[in-house]
Amino acid sequence: NIILFNNEIYGLTKGQFSPTSLIGQKTKSSPYGNTQPPFHPGEVALGAQARFFARLGGNSPKEMTSLFIEAEKFKGTSLIEILQNCVIFNDGCFTQFTDKNIREDKQMFLEHGKPMIFGKERDIGLVLNGLKLKVVTLGENGVSESDILVHDAKCEDNTLHQMLVKLQYPLATGVIRSFEDYTFEEREAELNAQVKSKSSFSKVDDLFFAGETYEVK
Repeated sequence: NIILFNNEIYGLTKGQFSPTSLIGQKTKSSPYGNTQPPFHPGEVALGAQARFFARLGGNSPKEMTSLFIEAEKFKGTSLIEILQNCVIFNDGCFTQFTDKNIREDKQMFLEHGKPMIFGKERDIGLVLNGLKLKVVTLGENGVSESDILVHDAKCEDNTLHQMLVKLQYPLATGVIRSFEDYTFEEREAELNAQVKSKSSFSKVDDLFFAGETYEVK
């Protein structure tokens, strides 16, 4: 279970820019502004075929608890990105998403099997418009809840998960991907069992004394 604290800077090492620092961000190691575009940890994870990825702001302890429990129950490696504010070197970096007065309108907490709806009035949602996600308001232009995308965290195809990871409005939080499959350990154990079943050796001594041997006296 991996918990990644992302504060868009290397705060514990005194304020150097990091792979998630914004372009133009001034730090101890980029005093004139960072020139490297940032990446999303979720994009890297899904690109590496991660089967469990979740994201949440660091000021949502109730939701954080539920994510930690889901991650622990997941069979395999899990990754949770925590949008963690660094008050010393990069204060307020996620305020536009995590401020308590606006986060309901800026974040969409995803739950498997439930419509992608957010907002203080729970009246804003996501639909698929061609190959892009589109924000719509329920009741406008004939849009009803039945038109809203339903989150499928367990889908093997991660195309929509990739789109959610990159989305900036709303910021997708919660469990974005949770696909069940064989784990690395299970595949290794299965391979070891197959090799052992065909091997003529049952212990190390069998290997040592196989073929030509000689004894020194």
